Amino acid sequence: MAENRIRVAIAGGGIAGLALAAGLAKKPHIDVHIYESVPAYKDVGAGLALHLNAIKAMTLIGPEVRQAYFDKALSMGDENQEMVTEVILAQGPHQGLLVAELGRAKGRKTVSRADLLDGFLKLIPRECISFGKKLVSISEDPSAEHEVSLTFQDGTKTVADCLLGADGIHSVTRSYLLGADHPATAPKNHDGWQIYRTMVSTEEARQQINPKWTTSVPILLGPRGHINCIPLNKNTRLSAGVAVRGAMFLARDGEAARPLDPALYADYSEEAQQIVRMVARDTSASWTAADHDHAPYFARGRVAMLGDAAHASLPFAGNGAAQALEDAAVLDGLLAHVERPTQLGRALRAFDAARRPRSQAVVDLARRFGRVYAYAEDGMHEDPARMKAFFAEMASFTNEFDVRGQNEAAVKAFLGPGEIGAEVDVVLRN
Repeated sequence: MAENRIRVAIAGGGIAGLALAAGLAKKPHIDVHIYESVPAYKDVGAGLALHLNAIKAMTLIGPEVRQAYFDKALSMGDENQEMVTEVILAQGPHQGLLVAELGRAKGRKTVSRADLLDGFLKLIPRECISFGKKLVSISEDPSAEHEVSLTFQDGTKTVADCLLGADGIHSVTRSYLLGADHPATAPKNHDGWQIYRTMVSTEEARQQINPKWTTSVPILLGPRGHINCIPLNKNTRLSAGVAVRGAMFLARDGEAARPLDPALYADYSEEAQQIVRMVARDTSASWTAADHDHAPYFARGRVAMLGDAAHASLPFAGNGAAQALEDAAVLDGLLAHVERPTQLGRALRAFDAARRPRSQAVVDLARRFGRVYAYAEDGMHEDPARMKAFFAEMASFTNEFDVRGQNEAAVKAFLGPGEIGAEVDVVLRN
């Protein structure tokens, strides 16, 4: 890291870390470096259909960040056509009824996580990222001008003026900030979710399911699992999954969830059953869902956490990556105004005040979405009008949010003379 510049270490080169670094690398007063634990990226993770708030956040970081997403993604329709995720009841007396249209945006696209990372990576100077650097410990030495020291699994060490931990759901940064034994440190799976997933070629999928589900993003609901599809890799592959609430409660300790049984979905719509049968043939891309209980803070001193390290959420609201990008946008905006290392603590407190309430509300929302999808939320599935109203209100909360106003509130609080939390709250309410 160069001298006479503010040294920013980012632990983790996922969506949050790379997007933030893409913005910080453009700032002449910032010396940013990413430490990524894996030797090289792998093609893992389900597809993403980013909502409007994610696109706004990428735009704030830089038009090149947004363009990297557009270049890697598959368009779901004409660039000027508004596209949505359709939520449809697949079981029960209202089978086939459309109850929500989520993530409405013009030119909306889907992208695999691996493709998005590849696009972001191209925006970052090669010398600003190190692979194979798994963070194992963090320490702060007040006698050394509050430097943050990082130790990696390979025995190497480095120091920085601040650490931004984007190191995922099993975050070392989170453990350092909260303490290893804090009840909110470890990931949780309160409802026992298991995601049975397959990845197939689009050509193969069209032979097994309705071809329209290979070019759109449906969510088909029912009490024994909800079903979705996401086209990937410029529509050459399809990610299809069945998310089952309580599946992990049926598994024995330390064992995997039971195999997906298509016979349990005989009362679902035929289109939904077709997808279930396709998934059941190969569930090798399956995973166990988890999220975080609320942390009391995202930052302390010169260390902060963002993305899944701060607020991992279940995938059901489709806004986890968007919240990571909102984090990156706020931090990028704040660090643009930091002139010396002694200001970093205040900047990170402004980030915490601006982002923690909203991102944690999305964690709660994703949990509730899962229960609604599973027909387990106070009989809502029996009242389609009520279900439609719920989805419309929640979609507005995530999708139509004033992302630019959030950035401005954080910066105003940082630059102002008053107490950070109070100032952010006043600006956001006004």
